[in-house]
Amino acid sequence: MDRSEENFITNFVHIKRNEILLNGKSILSFRSEMEFNQFLKESYKGLELNYPKYHKMDSLCKLGILATSVLLKDQKVDIETALVISNASSSIDIDRKHHQAMDGIVSPAIFVYTLPNIVLGEISIKYKLQSENAFFIEDRFNAELLTNYSEVLLSSKKASSVVCGWIELKNDEYDVFLCLISTKGEIRFSKENLEELYRFKNE
Repeated sequence: MDRSEENFITNFVHIKRNEILLNGKSILSFRSEMEFNQFLKESYKGLELNYPKYHKMDSLCKLGILATSVLLKDQKVDIETALVISNASSSIDIDRKHHQAMDGIVSPAIFVYTLPNIVLGEISIKYKLQSENAFFIEDRFNAELLTNYSEVLLSSKKASSVVCGWIELKNDEYDVFLCLISTKGEIRFSKENLEELYRFKNE
């Protein structure tokens, strides 16, 4: 196969244990005892994001915005960049808040986030994407599913590149791993390489 026809992992980002890493290197970290909500606030400041809408989002979407802001920085983001994301807990974090609010006045600001794929919408809005997207609920990180689905989108020319990975959040415990897949890079895009990069921060 001509190298120009192959797909590569251009960049990858991890967010876990109050730390953000790009391509395996820490770019932002905080003390281990920092609470999750404070981590979200301090990360926004530390990355010098200028996106006021961030403050109105639920925590799952904030994690998605933080991760893509790091992943796609200095990248030319094509509007046909697809999003293929998964997790195990769906939108349980905001679902619980919505359930608790049902005893009183239900806030539309909470209800709007009671679907996990809303994170895809928020990312798409930020980057003006007009692309295919999918959100899968899996018991664990499924590299084969993410690879196969992404490859179909790329080979069928339904996407010029893909952001794929895992955004898990439950009880303020979070695990984020996203990759930008394109024709540029040194790491070949495969199930094995995707699994290995995910395990880098999860062993």
